Amino acid sequence: MTSIRSIALGAVSVLALSATSALADGEVNIYSYRQPELIQPLMDAFTKETGIKTNVLFLDKGLVERITAEGANSPADVILTVDIARLTEAKDGGVTQPLNDEDINKQIPAQYRDTDGNWFGLTTRGRVLYASKDRVSEDAITYEELADPKWKGRICMRDGQHSYNIGLFASMVAHHGAEYTEKWLAGLKQNLVKKPDGNDRAQAKAIYAGECDLGLANTYYLGLMQTNEKEPEEKEWAKSVKVLFPNAADRGTHVNISGMALAKNSPNKDNAVKLMEFLASDEAQTIYAEQVFEYPVGPNAKASEIVAGFGAIKPDTLPLTDIAANRKVASELVDKVGLNEGPTQ
Repeated sequence: MTSIRSIALGAVSVLALSATSALADGEVNIYSYRQPELIQPLMDAFTKETGIKTNVLFLDKGLVERITAEGANSPADVILTVDIARLTEAKDGGVTQPLNDEDINKQIPAQYRDTDGNWFGLTTRGRVLYASKDRVSEDAITYEELADPKWKGRICMRDGQHSYNIGLFASMVAHHGAEYTEKWLAGLKQNLVKKPDGNDRAQAKAIYAGECDLGLANTYYLGLMQTNEKEPEEKEWAKSVKVLFPNAADRGTHVNISGMALAKNSPNKDNAVKLMEFLASDEAQTIYAEQVFEYPVGPNAKASEIVAGFGAIKPDTLPLTDIAANRKVASELVDKVGLNEGPTQ
């Protein structure tokens, strides 16, 4: 019997897992927010090492809702996702279960795992500044400085309500409080060259075009642009910028994570735990980090040559759970100051 079948979810082609396949021996079912081609080398390595077959269901949205609707008969064993917000969403949505595993806990630093064991980080990406090599002489910066009038008309960014930016703003709330962050956001707004728009790559494009000098972006997009053979113009965007790691001299740069969780009703729990232990290993983290141009969280896993080329990152040691707890306040402040309206005259 075929264990997986192709279906369409909106415009996204995914693999649907039948209840029959979920109970088969020697298999593990992964529900993933991460693109299948990015995690396939990991799945191949796991199968080669253990003989356990992996079935991947890719969703671009609605993962928690789907698992909830499937209920006790859900075939999901392991959840893979790309953001602390989605990991906490899965926990708060009741679709994960706690796991206290000595091997995983040894590999994943405490700041990158849930205190209750409901999720674990695997790789990190910094929320950094892309800076024009030609027009920005500074080699160091802080997030706080982004509200300094010296940057007026020189900063560009994507939607202030995007999850990546909300995470950064939530970290500012955690460090400085809501009152300070509101004033800081108002200052950042006035330093924007235009209304927030585009994605992180678009900020590099804008710097290349001379529209702005600084752009908020995630580190891994630089790797994606540097290696984009289908759209070689992105390589030129990447060449025009350098990476500034904010607050490297003090508390460290804000990071987000990709991570994993054990599904609440995992029908193949033993295999799920084996996969999670494998994903936490130095070998797997090295493979994963190289595929997605992120920094591994394991103490002995190595960043790829491309990622190392971005520069050394000193992550903010603030627990990600503290950041997640301030996301709602951060979102409200973005609206309160009208960040997405752009600078006022």
